[in-house]
Amino acid sequence: MRAPKGQNFLYQREWLARVAAAVGPADDLLEIGGGPGGLTSLLAERSRRLWVAELDAALAEGLRQQGFTVIEGDFLDLDLTALADAENVARWQIAGNLPYYITSPILLHLFRHSPRIASATILVQREVAERLAAVPGTRAFGLLTASTQFYARVERLFDIPPGAFRPPPQVHSSLVRLTMAPQAAALGVEAEPFLAFLRRGFAHKRKQLAGFLGDPSRAGLPPRARAEELSLGDWARLYRTLE
Repeated sequence: MRAPKGQNFLYQREWLARVAAAVGPADDLLEIGGGPGGLTSLLAERSRRLWVAELDAALAEGLRQQGFTVIEGDFLDLDLTALADAENVARWQIAGNLPYYITSPILLHLFRHSPRIASATILVQREVAERLAAVPGTRAFGLLTASTQFYARVERLFDIPPGAFRPPPQVHSSLVRLTMAPQAAALGVEAEPFLAFLRRGFAHKRKQLAGFLGDPSRAGLPPRARAEELSLGDWARLYRTLE
């Protein structure tokens, strides 16, 4: 079985069933990268309506032949808000086994459309899952962590070994559920300027923020604070003080 576009297809039946069960019943479900359709067929049994986004033309045709509604093309070019309007979808549930090399761009694309997404249950590299769920003060806490937790609550559900995939990757995978819960209003910030501020802050992650961003003590934070040590609430307070 070939795996175009850097994908490793989940094929072991027991793991497919566990992932589908974790996605759970859905009204309007959009799968990212249906591949050969092993997971798609199980998701279809658990959803009222199902769409599959697939970039590879041959795989897309195979999915159509199995009777699925296929959106052929690059998921990153898909306007999820416009599609929701066109299909009379209030809020999407998203599922998918993400290609490792574009995990971050896909996550950011989902966050841009977060008002029209209820949740995303996705397979990612285990190291990425650890970063998404990291807490301040740990080495795994970084820009991707802060950006993700700004938009969603993160749950690590379970890990999947390489042998469950074809071809087997060199790393373990994790199933993660992101329940959209944007924090802009609660933190008293505007999303885009605040995210730009986070990018500046994490550009020199191991350095003290006072050296390039501004004095954290002005916001009541330790003067020698580093980016990975601050919670989202701390970042918001610093943003409101310095910006």
